[in-house]
Amino acid sequence: MAFTVRRVPVSRTIGLRQAVLRPQHVKVEHLALPGDDEPATVAFAALDTGDAVLAVARIGPEAPPSSLDASIPPGTPAWRLRGMATRPDVRNLGIGSAVLHAGIDHVISLGGGLLWCNARTPAIGLYRRADFITSGEEWVDPLLGPHVLMWRWVLPG
Repeated sequence: MAFTVRRVPVSRTIGLRQAVLRPQHVKVEHLALPGDDEPATVAFAALDTGDAVLAVARIGPEAPPSSLDASIPPGTPAWRLRGMATRPDVRNLGIGSAVLHAGIDHVISLGGGLLWCNARTPAIGLYRRADFITSGEEWVDPLLGPHVLMWRWVLPG
């Protein structure tokens, strides 16, 4: 399947985030994430040849949970990956990985740092293939299902 990955306005990710991650929410204001409107927050999308959104991810500066604090040198930039979603009909074609790697490349372009996320457990393999490791135990969000904290170091290019 032909697709391109490019930086898009965060607002372009909302539809897929709603459909895949939060189908119970019907109002856009329930889909906005803290920091979506911050200048340092960016979003990436995989788009097919007709400009349809296939996969999305959003990255913004955010301190990690305290469980990771002990292993992070003071002053290390930290970035959070959120809103990562791929249309179910195009999963396992490398599209989500391409969007994830665009986000990693963005962090590299900013000098690197710690990149972390709260990964849904069905997506753990995607993140492991991108060198993320798990930290702590799985927990269940009552609305969103099982998750685990994952992170990786991103070294500057």
